[in-house]
Amino acid sequence: MIPPRSSNLRPPRRSPRGLPLRAVAPNAITALALCAGLSGVRFAIGGRWELAATMVVLAGALDGIDGRIARLLRGESRFGAELDSLADAISFGVAPALILYLWSLSLIQPIGWLCALIFAVFCALRLARFNARIDEQDQPHKSAGFNTGIPAPAGAGLALTPLFLWLVTGEDTLRSPYLVAPWTALIALLMVSSLATFSWNSFRLRRNVRFEALALVVVIFAALVTAPWVTLSAVALTYLATLPFSVAAYAKVRRLRAGGGSAAAPEPTPSG
Repeated sequence: MIPPRSSNLRPPRRSPRGLPLRAVAPNAITALALCAGLSGVRFAIGGRWELAATMVVLAGALDGIDGRIARLLRGESRFGAELDSLADAISFGVAPALILYLWSLSLIQPIGWLCALIFAVFCALRLARFNARIDEQDQPHKSAGFNTGIPAPAGAGLALTPLFLWLVTGEDTLRSPYLVAPWTALIALLMVSSLATFSWNSFRLRRNVRFEALALVVVIFAALVTAPWVTLSAVALTYLATLPFSVAAYAKVRRLRAGGGSAAAPEPTPSG
Protein backbone atom coordinates (compact mmCIF):
# COMPACT_ATOMS: atom_id res chain seq x y z
CA MET A 1 0.00 0.00 0.00
CA ILE A 2 1.36 3.43 -0.97
CA PRO A 3 1.36 5.82 2.01
CA PRO A 4 -0.45 9.08 1.52
CA ARG A 5 1.67 12.03 0.47
CA SER A 6 2.19 14.42 3.32
CA SER A 7 1.83 18.11 2.68
CA ASN A 8 4.67 18.78 5.14
CA LEU A 9 7.21 17.00 2.99
CA ARG A 10 8.82 19.57 0.72
CA PRO A 11 11.81 19.17 -1.54
CA PRO A 12 14.98 20.60 0.02
CA ARG A 13 15.87 24.08 -1.10
CA ARG A 14 18.87 24.41 -3.28
CA SER A 15 21.64 26.56 -1.92
CA PRO A 16 22.09 29.70 -4.02
CA ARG A 17 24.99 29.62 -6.41
CA GLY A 18 27.15 32.47 -7.55
CA LEU A 19 27.37 35.95 -6.10
CA PRO A 20 24.33 37.87 -4.88
CA LEU A 21 23.53 41.00 -6.83
CA ARG A 22 24.42 43.26 -3.89
CA ALA A 23 27.99 41.88 -3.98
CA VAL A 24 28.56 42.96 -7.58
CA ALA A 25 29.14 46.66 -6.84
CA PRO A 26 31.97 46.28 -4.26
CA ASN A 27 33.64 43.57 -6.34
CA ALA A 28 33.45 45.81 -9.41
CA ILE A 29 35.19 48.58 -7.45
CA THR A 30 37.89 46.11 -6.39
CA ALA A 31 38.36 45.10 -10.02
CA LEU A 32 38.69 48.77 -10.99
CA ALA A 33 41.40 49.17 -8.34
CA LEU A 34 43.22 46.22 -9.90
CA CYS A 35 42.91 47.82 -13.35
CA ALA A 36 44.27 51.09 -11.97
CA GLY A 37 47.32 49.40 -10.47
CA LEU A 38 48.12 47.55 -13.69
CA SER A 39 47.58 50.73 -15.71
CA GLY A 40 50.22 52.38 -13.52
CA VAL A 41 52.75 49.83 -14.76
CA ARG A 42 51.71 50.52 -18.35
CA PHE A 43 52.28 54.27 -17.94
CA ALA A 44 55.62 53.63 -16.22
CA ILE A 45 56.78 51.59 -19.21
CA GLY A 46 56.06 54.65 -21.36
CA GLY A 47 57.90 56.96 -18.95
CA ARG A 48 54.74 58.83 -17.96
CA TRP A 49 55.55 58.98 -14.27
CA GLU A 50 52.77 61.34 -13.18
CA LEU A 51 50.10 59.07 -14.61
CA ALA A 52 51.82 55.99 -13.19
CA ALA A 53 51.79 57.45 -9.68
CA THR A 54 48.21 58.70 -10.15
CA MET A 55 47.00 55.20 -10.99
CA VAL A 56 48.45 53.77 -7.77
CA VAL A 57 46.87 56.59 -5.75
CA LEU A 58 43.55 55.94 -7.50
CA ALA A 59 43.83 52.25 -6.66
CA GLY A 60 44.32 53.22 -3.00
CA ALA A 61 41.23 55.43 -3.05
CA LEU A 62 39.13 52.64 -4.59
CA ASP A 63 40.49 50.14 -2.10
CA GLY A 64 39.37 52.42 0.72
CA ILE A 65 35.73 52.40 -0.34
CA ASP A 66 35.06 48.89 -1.66
CA GLY A 67 34.92 47.29 1.77
CA ARG A 68 32.72 50.04 3.17
CA ILE A 69 30.30 49.72 0.26
CA ALA A 70 30.22 45.94 0.77
CA ARG A 71 29.31 46.38 4.43
CA LEU A 72 26.77 49.07 3.57
CA LEU A 73 25.04 46.80 1.03
CA ARG A 74 25.64 43.68 3.13
CA GLY A 75 27.46 42.25 0.16
CA GLU A 76 30.44 40.71 1.94
CA SER A 77 31.54 37.40 0.47
CA ARG A 78 34.51 35.08 0.56
CA PHE A 79 34.96 35.71 -3.16
CA GLY A 80 35.19 39.45 -2.49
CA ALA A 81 37.76 38.94 0.26
CA GLU A 82 39.97 36.83 -2.01
CA LEU A 83 39.62 39.27 -4.90
CA ASP A 84 40.49 42.17 -2.61
CA SER A 85 43.69 40.47 -1.44
CA LEU A 86 44.70 39.66 -5.02
CA ALA A 87 44.04 43.23 -6.13
CA ASP A 88 46.01 44.62 -3.18
CA ALA A 89 49.00 42.37 -3.90
CA ILE A 90 49.15 43.61 -7.48
CA SER A 91 48.14 47.26 -7.04
CA PHE A 92 50.23 47.95 -3.91
CA GLY A 93 52.98 45.37 -4.27
CA VAL A 94 53.75 44.49 -7.87
CA ALA A 95 52.79 47.82 -9.45
CA PRO A 96 54.83 50.14 -7.14
CA ALA A 97 57.80 47.74 -7.31
CA LEU A 98 57.83 47.82 -11.12
CA ILE A 99 57.26 51.57 -11.24
CA LEU A 100 60.21 52.18 -8.90
CA TYR A 101 62.34 49.71 -10.85
CA LEU A 102 61.64 51.40 -14.18
CA TRP A 103 62.04 54.87 -12.67
CA SER A 104 65.25 54.38 -10.68
CA LEU A 105 66.22 50.91 -9.48
CA SER A 106 67.08 49.55 -12.93
CA LEU A 107 70.24 51.68 -12.86
CA ILE A 108 71.91 49.38 -10.32
CA GLN A 109 71.88 45.66 -11.06
CA PRO A 110 71.19 43.25 -9.50
CA ILE A 111 70.56 45.20 -6.27
CA GLY A 112 67.82 47.29 -7.85
CA TRP A 113 65.79 44.30 -8.99
CA LEU A 114 66.35 42.59 -5.64
CA CYS A 115 64.86 45.56 -3.75
CA ALA A 116 61.87 45.70 -6.11
CA LEU A 117 61.39 41.95 -5.72
CA ILE A 118 61.57 42.18 -1.93
CA PHE A 119 58.93 44.89 -1.86
CA ALA A 120 56.48 42.95 -4.03
CA VAL A 121 57.00 39.65 -2.18
CA PHE A 122 56.82 41.23 1.29
CA CYS A 123 53.56 42.94 0.36
CA ALA A 124 52.13 39.54 -0.65
CA LEU A 125 53.43 38.01 2.59
CA ARG A 126 51.75 40.72 4.62
CA LEU A 127 48.41 40.11 2.92
CA ALA A 128 48.80 36.33 3.37
CA ARG A 129 49.46 36.86 7.08
CA PHE A 130 46.35 39.02 7.35
CA ASN A 131 44.19 36.41 5.60
CA ALA A 132 45.60 33.61 7.78
CA ARG A 133 44.61 35.51 10.95
CA ILE A 134 41.28 36.87 9.78
CA ASP A 135 39.25 34.29 11.72
CA GLU A 136 41.41 34.27 14.86
CA GLN A 137 39.84 35.77 17.96
CA ASP A 138 43.07 36.43 19.87
CA GLN A 139 44.65 39.32 17.97
CA PRO A 140 46.08 41.87 20.46
CA HIS A 141 46.72 44.61 17.90
CA LYS A 142 43.34 44.24 16.22
CA SER A 143 41.37 44.12 19.47
CA ALA A 144 43.02 47.36 20.55
CA GLY A 145 42.26 49.11 17.25
CA PHE A 146 45.76 48.91 15.74
CA ASN A 147 47.21 47.35 12.61
CA THR A 148 50.11 44.92 12.61
CA GLY A 149 52.74 46.56 10.43
CA ILE A 150 52.10 49.14 7.74
CA PRO A 151 49.00 48.39 5.60
CA ALA A 152 49.62 47.65 1.93
CA PRO A 153 48.11 50.92 0.53
CA ALA A 154 50.14 52.99 3.00
CA GLY A 155 53.24 51.00 2.13
CA ALA A 156 52.75 51.71 -1.57
CA GLY A 157 52.38 55.42 -0.87
CA LEU A 158 55.47 55.51 1.32
CA ALA A 159 57.52 53.58 -1.25
CA LEU A 160 56.52 56.06 -3.97
CA THR A 161 57.30 59.12 -1.83
CA PRO A 162 60.69 59.74 -3.54
CA LEU A 163 58.81 59.77 -6.86
CA PHE A 164 56.26 62.23 -5.43
CA LEU A 165 59.03 64.54 -4.23
CA TRP A 166 60.86 64.24 -7.55
CA LEU A 167 57.70 65.30 -9.39
CA VAL A 168 57.56 68.38 -7.16
CA THR A 169 61.21 69.43 -7.22
CA GLY A 170 62.74 67.73 -10.27
CA GLU A 171 65.81 67.07 -8.12
CA ASP A 172 67.83 64.20 -9.63
CA THR A 173 69.17 63.21 -6.20
CA LEU A 174 65.72 61.91 -5.29
CA ARG A 175 65.90 59.58 -8.30
CA SER A 176 69.25 58.12 -7.29
CA PRO A 177 68.97 54.32 -6.93
CA TYR A 178 71.36 54.52 -3.96
CA LEU A 179 68.62 56.43 -2.14
CA VAL A 180 65.57 54.65 -3.57
CA ALA A 181 66.89 51.10 -3.03
CA PRO A 182 67.35 51.26 0.77
CA TRP A 183 64.15 53.29 1.11
CA THR A 184 62.19 50.61 -0.76
CA ALA A 185 63.71 47.84 1.35
CA LEU A 186 62.91 49.75 4.56
CA ILE A 187 59.24 50.18 3.66
CA ALA A 188 59.03 46.50 2.72
CA LEU A 189 60.37 45.54 6.15
CA LEU A 190 57.88 47.85 7.87
CA MET A 191 55.00 46.14 6.03
CA VAL A 192 55.90 42.68 7.35
CA SER A 193 56.97 43.93 10.78
CA SER A 194 55.02 43.37 13.98
CA LEU A 195 54.89 47.07 14.83
CA ALA A 196 51.56 48.36 16.07
CA THR A 197 50.45 51.09 13.68
CA PHE A 198 47.46 53.40 13.88
CA SER A 199 44.29 52.40 12.08
CA TRP A 200 41.05 54.32 11.59
CA ASN A 201 39.68 52.45 14.59
CA SER A 202 42.40 53.97 16.77
CA PHE A 203 40.83 57.42 16.52
CA ARG A 204 37.78 58.51 18.45
CA LEU A 205 36.74 62.11 17.82
CA ARG A 206 35.21 64.13 20.60
CA ARG A 207 31.97 65.89 19.88
CA ASN A 208 33.52 69.32 20.25
CA VAL A 209 36.15 68.72 17.53
CA ARG A 210 34.05 67.04 14.84
CA PHE A 211 33.53 70.30 12.96
CA GLU A 212 37.28 70.96 13.01
CA ALA A 213 37.93 67.44 11.71
CA LEU A 214 35.48 68.01 8.85
CA ALA A 215 37.22 71.29 8.01
CA LEU A 216 40.58 69.48 8.00
CA VAL A 217 39.25 66.90 5.53
CA VAL A 218 38.06 69.70 3.25
CA VAL A 219 41.46 71.40 3.43
CA ILE A 220 43.29 68.18 2.61
CA PHE A 221 40.99 67.47 -0.33
CA ALA A 222 41.49 71.01 -1.65
CA ALA A 223 45.26 70.61 -1.28
CA LEU A 224 45.13 67.32 -3.19
CA VAL A 225 43.35 69.01 -6.06
CA THR A 226 45.64 72.05 -6.05
CA ALA A 227 49.05 70.50 -5.30
CA PRO A 228 48.66 66.71 -5.32
CA TRP A 229 52.30 65.66 -5.13
CA VAL A 230 53.20 68.07 -2.35
CA THR A 231 50.13 66.96 -0.38
CA LEU A 232 50.77 63.26 -0.91
CA SER A 233 54.40 63.67 0.14
CA ALA A 234 53.36 65.54 3.28
CA VAL A 235 50.71 62.93 4.15
CA ALA A 236 53.15 60.05 3.62
CA LEU A 237 55.91 61.59 5.72
CA THR A 238 53.43 62.55 8.44
CA TYR A 239 52.18 58.97 8.58
CA LEU A 240 55.76 57.72 8.84
CA ALA A 241 56.37 60.16 11.71
CA THR A 242 53.41 58.71 13.62
CA LEU A 243 55.01 55.26 13.93
CA PRO A 244 56.87 55.99 17.20
CA PHE A 245 53.65 57.39 18.67
CA SER A 246 51.62 54.32 17.62
CA VAL A 247 54.20 52.02 19.20
CA ALA A 248 54.09 54.07 22.41
CA ALA A 249 50.27 54.11 22.39
CA TYR A 250 50.09 50.35 22.02
CA ALA A 251 52.66 49.89 24.78
CA LYS A 252 50.35 51.92 27.05
CA VAL A 253 47.44 49.66 26.08
CA ARG A 254 49.50 46.59 26.98
CA ARG A 255 50.37 48.06 30.38
CA LEU A 256 46.69 48.79 31.05
CA ARG A 257 45.73 45.26 30.08
CA ALA A 258 48.46 43.78 32.26
CA GLY A 259 47.16 45.85 35.16
CA GLY A 260 43.60 44.67 34.63
CA GLY A 261 42.37 47.89 33.04
CA SER A 262 39.90 48.00 30.18
CA ALA A 263 41.72 49.27 27.11
CA ALA A 264 40.11 47.33 24.31
CA ALA A 265 38.64 49.29 21.45
CA PRO A 266 35.44 48.26 19.67
CA GLU A 267 36.03 45.37 17.29
CA PRO A 268 37.47 46.94 14.12
CA THR A 269 36.46 45.87 10.66
CA PRO A 270 39.07 43.85 8.73
CA SER A 271 41.33 45.96 6.55
CA GLY A 272 44.46 45.03 4.65
